[in-house]
Amino acid sequence: MPEDSTTEVTAAGIARLAGVGRAAVSNWRRRHADFPKPVGGTETSPSFALGEIEQWLRDQGKLAEVPLRERVWQQLAGHPSGTVAALVHAGCVLLLRRERPRAWTALGALPDARLAEVLPTALEETLTARFGVPRAVRTPTPSETVPAVPLLRAAVELADELGGPREAFEFLLGRHLDANPRQYTLTPPPLADLMAELAAAAAPEGRPLATVVDPASGTGGLLRAVPHATALFAQDTDPDLAALTALRLALHGDADIRAATADTLRADAFPDLAADAVLCHPPFNERAWGHDELAYDARWEYGFPARTESELAWVQHALARLRTDGAAVLLMPPAVASRRSGRRIRADLLRRGALRAVVALPAGAAPPYGIPLHLWVLVRPGGDQRPPAETLFVDTAGLVPDAGRDKLPWATLRTTVLDAWAGRGGEESVARAVPVIELLDDEVDLAPARYLTAPAAGGTAPELAAVRARLDETLRRTQGLAPSPVPARSGPRPLTTVGELARTGALQLRTGGSGTASDGDDVPVLTEHDVLSGGAPSGTLPGGAASGAGAPAEEPVLVAEGDVVVPVLGGGSVARVVDAATAGAALGRNLQLLRPDPAALDPWFLAGFLRGTANNRQASSFASTATRLDVRRLQLPRLPLADQRRHGAHFKSLAEFEEALRLAARLGEQLVQGLYDGLADGSVEPG
Repeated sequence: MPEDSTTEVTAAGIARLAGVGRAAVSNWRRRHADFPKPVGGTETSPSFALGEIEQWLRDQGKLAEVPLRERVWQQLAGHPSGTVAALVHAGCVLLLRRERPRAWTALGALPDARLAEVLPTALEETLTARFGVPRAVRTPTPSETVPAVPLLRAAVELADELGGPREAFEFLLGRHLDANPRQYTLTPPPLADLMAELAAAAAPEGRPLATVVDPASGTGGLLRAVPHATALFAQDTDPDLAALTALRLALHGDADIRAATADTLRADAFPDLAADAVLCHPPFNERAWGHDELAYDARWEYGFPARTESELAWVQHALARLRTDGAAVLLMPPAVASRRSGRRIRADLLRRGALRAVVALPAGAAPPYGIPLHLWVLVRPGGDQRPPAETLFVDTAGLVPDAGRDKLPWATLRTTVLDAWAGRGGEESVARAVPVIELLDDEVDLAPARYLTAPAAGGTAPELAAVRARLDETLRRTQGLAPSPVPARSGPRPLTTVGELARTGALQLRTGGSGTASDGDDVPVLTEHDVLSGGAPSGTLPGGAASGAGAPAEEPVLVAEGDVVVPVLGGGSVARVVDAATAGAALGRNLQLLRPDPAALDPWFLAGFLRGTANNRQASSFASTATRLDVRRLQLPRLPLADQRRHGAHFKSLAEFEEALRLAARLGEQLVQGLYDGLADGSVEPG
């Protein structure tokens, strides 16, 4: 791979290259006079030449070899034109590599200067053949190509390593999305798959989804979920997203791709389209959607949406772009089902048979994750067809256990929703087909929970009696575990720090939050909340790329029995010893793992002293809004292993007492709320 003198890397990037924290990079800059000087950035956030940093790390013995994927990502992130522009340029070359491999082989053999000169012509031919004119992907100019040549060569090399251009682009796109989580609103891949399957199920039997459109395409996740389309149409207001979507879809399959940049409601790029399906995750609660200038638009067949009903404008746009009997599936905020300002449009959608189903998803299914969003399934009615007499309502919130809303059972959700659509039964607390005439009241409230039979909220009387019995048993056990304090007899003890123990090899330190899952793997994640609450691992690893399959997995940090896990944010004094049931889970964000050598350190002794309030206070630093724990500064006494184990046994007993108290509190809350609910809904009688 050619040397790259133009790519810059930040302190965070250096830390990733060397496998250390940012504090270590700051220390290197202060202590080593030969550390490379900044070449860009700002005084508070400088950037450095990647080549100089790699050479310095090798000279210091801190870097054996930079993985290809990490090097390509650093080149991408440090590109002078910006990460997105570099990602588009890399995608163009990867598409050339996919569509015309022999042409790239010949071009790749040229010197860098000559390659930068002739590459735009080859890209223009490839992009025009794939996307037509006009198109969302602009051909880079020779002047733009010159600084990108090392990156472009590296991207093709990465494709060879990862298994193809699609896999390389998915990896790079996934890293970019992971690095900018607040910049993009993504539809999780399992939800995108469910929406595509619902659209296929709603289409007439035997008709494939050949032509599919997403009028708010984002990064293209919904269209990528359609398996056998022949033509995909995407539109987005952001030109960068439109270009990334076009390249992503073109690298994913052989469908005809048409992507456009414009405001869909104000300037529809495909006004004459009659698609088989529309999939859409529209922007929510948008006031400036074009209410004033679109008052007489022909798309408002079901009524002119109020200024506060932008989502109903998207619903009618989707119906307008369908052929007769074509299906649309839209992700909607729950308020759209019940706002008074939209009741007339909802009523007309029902009367004319356009709205076929409303599916309530659990909270956490898609951003914003704290709200239980809805799926609306619509079909464009034909002129002589009789509207269906019923509308399907599905509520999947009850399928998610209260303990883990960030670990959704997508397989169960998918089966429940598709079975309900197919009419394969199910409990009336989950799915029910409601006569349209019952829905057309003054409110036209389409919230599924209103029409489904609610199960007893607190449980039956025998179930509550069982909770009471468990509570009695737990309280007796708690009383038996209650410790008795014994006055100390010894004086001050010599202390050491976690940092010193790590330097001598008595323990290892690892930081959580990185890693992705391989295809088919279901690795649980021990989250910060799990450690604080004493719960089981409730998180899940993202796929090879945040946006979908195709990218290789990165190895997470897996916890083992006897490890000690400490949260580093928040200012609490918590340390958890990993047991056999938790072993094998991945370490989550904002957690530090300490892996003691059993021949030198007892894990319960270590965890117990790490929980000391004064110990945590002296090892913490304070910012304006948060407290951060420097685990290396935590102290513990120097004791023989036998004395450590004696202390550790007491600390373990305290942990068992603490867990019994937690269980008693949970059971008590469950019993109290269950009795409130039972008395309120009549499932139990006053005693």
